Amino acid sequence: MEALIHLLRQLALTIRDVLPIVAVVVGFQVLVIRKPIANLRKVTIGFAYVVVGLSLFMVGLESALFPLGRIMAEQLTDPAFLAARAHDGQPLQWTSFYWVYCFAFLIGFSTTIAEPSLMAVAIKANNISGGNIGIWGLRVAVALGVAIGIALGSYRIVAGHPIHYYIIAGYVVVIVQTRFAPKLIVPLAYDSGGVTTSTVTVPLVAALGLGLSEAVPGRDPLIDGFGLIAFASLFPIMSVLGYAQLAGGDLGRETATASTEDEVESPT
Repeated sequence: MEALIHLLRQLALTIRDVLPIVAVVVGFQVLVIRKPIANLRKVTIGFAYVVVGLSLFMVGLESALFPLGRIMAEQLTDPAFLAARAHDGQPLQWTSFYWVYCFAFLIGFSTTIAEPSLMAVAIKANNISGGNIGIWGLRVAVALGVAIGIALGSYRIVAGHPIHYYIIAGYVVVIVQTRFAPKLIVPLAYDSGGVTTSTVTVPLVAALGLGLSEAVPGRDPLIDGFGLIAFASLFPIMSVLGYAQLAGGDLGRETATASTEDEVESPT
């Protein structure tokens, strides 16, 4: 009974959050375009699916993903767990948290590979480029970037370093890569940083950062716990640009040729 009440409460909150979207769409359709909404029945059913799906998703986040990330961070940083793996009774150093870095890397890679928004972008990029940009190649490149970024962000939390040094250095690398990467890959690389901050990756990454900052002595969850998502957004840009550079300049030329051929009409 308590679970049902919680679900109904979340459903009401979701309806409240979705109402502005409905108001904007209906308002523009009626007041600006001044035409009836096409397939009104399908649209209404679709919005109902969205509301129910978002409600169930939020309940799932609160019940599973957020607690999972926090519990894993607490267990991996438990003093007894770390002491059992310390060598010769030496005091804990940043190297003692290597299982945290491994978990952060693997959870970043696995959640990004499963990210629906990344799948959509990879499929579109493959279609527009005429197959020159591989679906799996792009997905793996983005996933590796996220994995490296989250692992490095976890090290930052353990070491207690200020986040802005890492972000500034990362964007300097991105600027240099942008200068030498194929031009047609640059917008896709920048978009790849955004698609990682979506439904699957963000909940676990945020929970991991907060749990890690609470478990490591001397860390402030508000200052040190957040920021992992910034790493998850920055490093995929670097990895996709690197993927394009390793693939060679032919990737950019072939993609340009495919895009041009799609725009040219056949003679009548």
